[in-house]
Parts: sequence; C-alpha cells; structure tokens
Amino acid sequence: MLNVTGELSGDSWGIFTFLCAALCNLPALPALNCSEELGAGQSIQQTYDLTRYLEHQLRTLAGTYLNYLGPPFNEPDFNPPRLARAERVPSATVDLDLWRGLTDNARLAANYRAYSRLLCYLRVLDGQVGTAELRHRLAHFCASLQGLVLSIGGVMSSLGYPLPAGPAGPPAPPGAHAAPNDFLKKMDDFWLLKELQTWLWRSAKDFNRLKKKVPPAVVTLRLEARGF
Repeated sequence: MLNVTGELSGDSWGIFTFLCAALCNLPALPALNCSEELGAGQSIQQTYDLTRYLEHQLRTLAGTYLNYLGPPFNEPDFNPPRLARAERVPSATVDLDLWRGLTDNARLAANYRAYSRLLCYLRVLDGQVGTAELRHRLAHFCASLQGLVLSIGGVMSSLGYPLPAGPAGPPAPPGAHAAPNDFLKKMDDFWLLKELQTWLWRSAKDFNRLKKKVPPAVVTLRLEARGF
C-alpha cells in the first residue's frame, strides 16, 4: 500500500519483493505453443485458394487449347463419349455419395495421386503443342498444378496422414500408346482437360468442407512446465 507521501509501506514492500523473487525463479516456459490445428487450417485454406485459382486458370487455358484443336472440339455442345483409351486418365466421375462417404484421408490421397498423374500427362502435352504462346500457358499451368500437389501433401502431413506412394501406374512414355490418328489424339487431349476441370471442381468442394472442420483461427495453448 502507498502511504500519504507516495512511498511503499513496509508490508507492501515485502509483498513486492516476494513477487519479484518468485518471477525471477519461475522455470522457463514457452509463451505459446500452437497446436497442429493452426498449421493444418492455414494449409487447407491455402490449398483451397490454389484450387480455385487453378479452376480460373484452366478455363482460360482450355478455351485457348480447344481453339487450337479446332472443330468440333471447340464447339460448346461437343460432348463425346469417353473412349476406352481415355481410361488411362484418372476419372473424377465417381458417385458423389460414395465420394463423400470416404474418409478425409482417402479423399486427400485420391486427390494427391490423381493430380500427380494428370500433371505427368500435361507435361507430355506441353511438349507436343505447336505454338509458343500455348506452350507458355501450359508450362505456367503445370507449375501451378505442381504447387497443388505439394500443397495437398502439406495438408496430409499437417493432419498426420501418410503421403501416398505415388500415382498408381505412372503414364507410359510418349509414343507408347500413341493415338492411331490425329482425331483420336485430339480426343485424348479433350478428355484430359475435361477430367482436370471436374477434379478441380470437386477438390474445391472437398477443401471447402475440410477447412470448416479445421478452422484456421483455432489455437490451443499448451504450457510445458519444467520443475513443478
């Protein structure tokens, strides 16, 4: 307590001295230890944002590439059946109820494997196009898609899930399954872009749901006392 002259009384001085000594002798404590939920939430949000960016990027790329392929591939109502040879490209046409019934780990692993494989096909495509502008756009998209693969891997690691071993059955080298004619080659390219579009659309929904489960603002304080 302060006396009328503004000085500490004897009792107050003793309490103050005791508190200073206690503070000086406290064990070293980490001020804040964030739980893994914070890192996971941020990683999921970044992956969601990247997926939406790739959706936008693909719309521009697909329009340019389909114009490069020419009619009928660049016609809005062109919707050919999926050929047996197109089955090499990972398909996103899975029943939605079945897909949502999978665990988060299973969906993330499927996304990781699919984009790894789609990226391999896109890189082959990049080496076959005939215009410098289209090659530049494809290379930029491939770099962004590579970032998505790494980002999905980061989400899995932050949630404690093991990374998949890799794409199930990597694509054959260029020319190993070459289309017998130019039309079928263009059909392969058409289906690659179509499946990419569907995967990105579904992945955006996956990460939007996942980020609601692991909000980025969640912080858990954990004090690790030593010596108590």
